[in-house]
Amino acid sequence: MHDPFPLSPPEGLAKLIQPFADYTSLQTLPLHFHEVAFAFILYHVTNKYLSPIFSRLAFPNIYPSFNARTKLNWDVHIVSFVQSTLINIMALWVMFKDEQRAEMNWRGKVWGYTGASGLVQGFAGGYFLWDLMVTIQHVSVFGVGMLAHAISALFVFSLGFRPFLNFYGPTFILYELSSPFLNIHWFCDKLNLTGSRIQLYNGILLLLTFFSCRLIWGSYQSVRVFYDVYRAITTDHSSLSSILNPKNETIVESLINDSEIMRFAGDRAVPLWLAGCYLASNLILNGLNWFWFGKMIETIRKRFDPPLGSRGTEKKEKEQVLVEGIDVETDTEKDESEEWKAKTSDAEIDGDTVMGRGVYEDCRKTVEVEKKEVRSRRRG
Repeated sequence: MHDPFPLSPPEGLAKLIQPFADYTSLQTLPLHFHEVAFAFILYHVTNKYLSPIFSRLAFPNIYPSFNARTKLNWDVHIVSFVQSTLINIMALWVMFKDEQRAEMNWRGKVWGYTGASGLVQGFAGGYFLWDLMVTIQHVSVFGVGMLAHAISALFVFSLGFRPFLNFYGPTFILYELSSPFLNIHWFCDKLNLTGSRIQLYNGILLLLTFFSCRLIWGSYQSVRVFYDVYRAITTDHSSLSSILNPKNETIVESLINDSEIMRFAGDRAVPLWLAGCYLASNLILNGLNWFWFGKMIETIRKRFDPPLGSRGTEKKEKEQVLVEGIDVETDTEKDESEEWKAKTSDAEIDGDTVMGRGVYEDCRKTVEVEKKEVRSRRRG
């Protein structure tokens, strides 16, 4: 199936990226680099401009009151919601409509290429490139786990441009089916809907989609891709030419149809480093998914009362934010303590009573009173 993207790759841009594609053996990258760039710009503009404008209009009393760190997380979650919705629609459409993809055998799944799958790879690559940039810029906010996720995801989806396992691009991008519900869960906390029915029903959908798409579907597809790569490494590719038998019309017709899919296959050899790096990245992503699922259950239960929830049964902790299952700090106690110190008036001392007045940046006023009391013990 040809690339359905309405814009053809600009010749100038394709020539500009060709040396890099040749050096990295990403043969189909020039055909889709304009899609990578389009997606990167789309998500960058959404993060920097569209999200703040929309949020101020839709939530005029909430978004402006956030501190810088919470606004960063809010805008990133807006981008994640837009991206996951868009890429899921694209991947499902390709999986149902691309007839060439449906006819691939294990060789086609390893070395084959279709333009429609390349489109999914392009938009996924553009997002993960943007995600890597933002994570590096704010690694103290998002954490090392998110950095590992961004690097592994970008590496894995870039390999589809060799092409290598281009077939599995739409397959593994369905991990993102749980992301819209993850973002809605986060927004509920910020919109004062914590513990509401909306968050409860969304939390159920989040756990179901995450478990089914990432843990069940993802683990099953990982076993399949491991097996296909194993067959590609152990197969004697010099014997492939012997199947070209003019007397067998079925085989000849199959090879003719296969030639369009396999036109970038080259010598059909899989270097061990390539297989090892891909499988290692896949294992990292799957390991993070299992880790995040446990964190999700723990985080969602904190929003609700027993017996299903655990709210009120644990020691109160500073606020945390869920990003792909990881708790990420936003409105930290450190922020508020520094803010308090900057705004606190001189303490007033009245005997043994110490009173301090302060005002936060959001105009909240507060008074702290501390009284020191000394008791003497009677001697009998």
